[in-house]
Amino acid sequence: MAFLADALSRVKPSATIAVAQKARDLKAKGRDVIGLGAGEPDFDTPDNVKDAAKAAIDRGETKYTPVSGIPELRKAIAEKFKRENGLDYKPEQTIVGTGGKQILFNAFMATLNPGDEVIIPAPYWVSYPEMVSICGGTPVFVETKQENNFKLTADELESVITPKTKWFIFNSPSNPTGAAYTHDELKVLTDVLLKHDHVWTLTDDMYEHLTFGDFKFATPVEVEPKLYDRTLTMNGVSKAYAMTGWRIGYAAGPLALIKAMDMIQGQQTSGASSIAQWAALEALNGPQDFVAKNKAIFEGRRDLVVSMLNQATGLVCPKPEGAFYVYPSCAGLIGKTAPSGKVIETDEDFVTELLEAEGVAVVHGSAFGLGPNFRISYATSEDLLEEACKRIQRFCAACR
Repeated sequence: MAFLADALSRVKPSATIAVAQKARDLKAKGRDVIGLGAGEPDFDTPDNVKDAAKAAIDRGETKYTPVSGIPELRKAIAEKFKRENGLDYKPEQTIVGTGGKQILFNAFMATLNPGDEVIIPAPYWVSYPEMVSICGGTPVFVETKQENNFKLTADELESVITPKTKWFIFNSPSNPTGAAYTHDELKVLTDVLLKHDHVWTLTDDMYEHLTFGDFKFATPVEVEPKLYDRTLTMNGVSKAYAMTGWRIGYAAGPLALIKAMDMIQGQQTSGASSIAQWAALEALNGPQDFVAKNKAIFEGRRDLVVSMLNQATGLVCPKPEGAFYVYPSCAGLIGKTAPSGKVIETDEDFVTELLEAEGVAVVHGSAFGLGPNFRISYATSEDLLEEACKRIQRFCAACR
């Protein structure tokens, strides 16, 4: 339509949201569908967090808040970064947004000019390139390799830095692969960034508390403090505390950037939901036993899914270090004929045929910038995961 903005031509709808909606639509029609597309924990928000929200309502905490967040929450965020990541930020260097998405969006809106490049390792979370494009920047993709467990190498990062590079987006543990970088794996990347003082780093640490075994999480500024003045460290309560619908993300960084983001947010949404902010305060400051308990559950689910998918004909599923996703390759099925008689030519064909034949909804890897793969979210019960994996095995065995 002629009256719509040109910017819309640069943006695609979210593939993950589309898959989740398609699964809901089929269920509404009576189909037996197992949806493994949504990236949110299936656990309920902890009771102490819900109780804090109710108490805030009863106290009348229902007015506008400061744009960057209530002082109590900003103080708790600064304390969290010090306690868990060894990072020193003052409360005024923090900002609270309506989910991590708003934090990222405001950072790009505050910094990107036409022609500015943003380095995005692939596979990537579907919203990164779209946000960059909406804000006038140019996404620059650098493909990782499955044999490196989808982790970026120093040479790969170096190869895409140009004088136009403004940001490097770093997401660990990763959505969609679950890959997480050790301190040493991260150090080789920060060494590259030290050589290019015009490049800023935007970290997406949303899955920080979902790492498995003895893996120790690290974030870029913790590994290389010299990057402090050009890094925005973003996190949130959505994944660790099962609070996706509360919509609270937060970040800390250089004061000038935080002030610029505050100005944009002030003209955009103002402060995040007051009740959700008080709930987030309790999530950060309250008991943390919920986090460890759920992490153990996710680890068991990961092991089940990786084992069963690697028994499926034509699939290869790496074992990720974190998050709640796996990113198997379906290269062994490209060129095969599905039970419907259609030839599987792409990973999108694979997931479409899988949904039609077996009622399992997953997201095609090309939506994340790297295929032929697909993403499974194992944030659902073991019984459903086991049934879904049996259906996937059956579908793969039926391809000829």
